[in-house]
Amino acid sequence: MNRVDGKVAIVSGGARGIGGESARRLAEHGAKVVIGDVLEADGAATVQAIRDAGGEATFVHLDVTKAAAWENAVATAVKNYGGVDILLNNAGAYIARSILETTQEDFATLVAVNLEGVFLGTKICAPEMMRRAQNAPVGSAIVNISSVAGMVGSRNAPIYSMTKGGVRLFTKSTALEFAKRRVRCNSVHPGLIDTAMGGQAMSRPGSRRSVDEMRTAFAQSHPIGRIGAPRDIAAAVVFLSSDDAAFITGSEFIVDGGVTAQ
Repeated sequence: MNRVDGKVAIVSGGARGIGGESARRLAEHGAKVVIGDVLEADGAATVQAIRDAGGEATFVHLDVTKAAAWENAVATAVKNYGGVDILLNNAGAYIARSILETTQEDFATLVAVNLEGVFLGTKICAPEMMRRAQNAPVGSAIVNISSVAGMVGSRNAPIYSMTKGGVRLFTKSTALEFAKRRVRCNSVHPGLIDTAMGGQAMSRPGSRRSVDEMRTAFAQSHPIGRIGAPRDIAAAVVFLSSDDAAFITGSEFIVDGGVTAQ
């Protein structure tokens, strides 16, 4: 179940966190992985961990806001592994400021990484994915990492929420446009995950509570009783990337410990 044997994946923001864990899990399940990130040391370490475990992986410097960087990632995947079957649009930026406090520079950063990066990755990877899909049993797969903030509003990060809502609907549009070309596209909506970005979301400047007290409070706010781990999201990514998800496209996978069910 959920194997991706023989497939080639490009993972943006794949150096650490959700992207790093997803890259490791994809490799563990049989994929060859191109890890793209601006964090070169972390990316090299993740590649080495995959290779040490017997998998195949390569690192490329990838600024997701640059078309040339995406073109290089695709060229690397084709040269090293023969093509692209899976695209994980994971790279993201998070800024927690109110609407009134958000600057145009903040807005531009969030839009460039969270929206333009997903658009460029999809547009530039799609032709090669469509080519590979012609001879694949169930085609190719795009997985976009959105957020629960793309499902409901956010008091603390409204512009981040705006961009992640855009990822949610762009996913559906991509699914419709590419369905006849045998490329599926789905979104994953993480809740609070124990990563560097999750730490930003949990921070409350000026709070009298300690970091441990804040973590406990956030954990207790989840019906499942804990904060999420990168492996929770990676499991969804592997499933949606695999042939087991052959009849799933344009869907939203919420992985949030039950927070949005309340």
